[in-house]
Amino acid sequence: MPTYQSTDGTTLAYEDYGTGDPILFVAGWSLNSEMWEYQLHYFLDRGYRCVLPDRRGHGRSERPSTGYDVDTRADDLARLVEHLDLRDFTLVAHSAGGAEAVRYLARHGQDRAVRLALLAPAIPYLCQTPDNPVGAPLELLEASLHQLRTDRPQWFADRAQGYFATHLRPGTSRAVMDLEMSRCLSASPYASVEVQRQLFTSDHRPDVEALTLPTLLLHGWADQSIPIEISSRQAVLLAPHAVLKEYPDAGHGLYITHAAEVNAEILAFMKE
Repeated sequence: MPTYQSTDGTTLAYEDYGTGDPILFVAGWSLNSEMWEYQLHYFLDRGYRCVLPDRRGHGRSERPSTGYDVDTRADDLARLVEHLDLRDFTLVAHSAGGAEAVRYLARHGQDRAVRLALLAPAIPYLCQTPDNPVGAPLELLEASLHQLRTDRPQWFADRAQGYFATHLRPGTSRAVMDLEMSRCLSASPYASVEVQRQLFTSDHRPDVEALTLPTLLLHGWADQSIPIEISSRQAVLLAPHAVLKEYPDAGHGLYITHAAEVNAEILAFMKE
């Protein structure tokens, strides 16, 4: 598996398939490049190049004790873009990866990317503050972090059904849910805690307001991980060139449960 060096010397892994117009896929919190398996084959079959990194502490990348702040993770993305000399690429990101994507564009410019597609992104600001009353209370984060530290497997088990909104779309098999939860558990426990803390407390409102790229937001009404009301419905009001597609029966795992619809939406967006 190919690797590259980040700014602090951390060795980071990635996968690179195809030879067409590039798509850079950024995984969600605690997940790795394998989460995109239903997108990978779809876009390869249509002639695109797919680049899929594993963030630090996740997948096959190194597990350093530092660098889990969103700025460093955005810089990790920038180093990969430079390492592969990616240009005119589409940036596709899920959850915490969406926060990394918009911070990458804010810190390193928007001249190399041509469009941005965000699935249930952790933007613009999830934490409730006096100037962000729609956010979630900080106490929810502290309770979540406490359970992650004391019983991480149970934390994921408790949320599996809601992650896929199986009460609304019951077709997701137990095997698929178990596989995705095992991918989540493969991340470094330390990285899992630190990245979740960052995704909840990082303010991306200036990043979103500064976007000049065409931006597609895809989000489910039943998302229990990052509720649409505090994220995509706020982001679409801030991003100058954003459109929001809502899925009434989708949870946070819409890249699996709604893969056909999501893939078609992204492909149509890329062809506009």
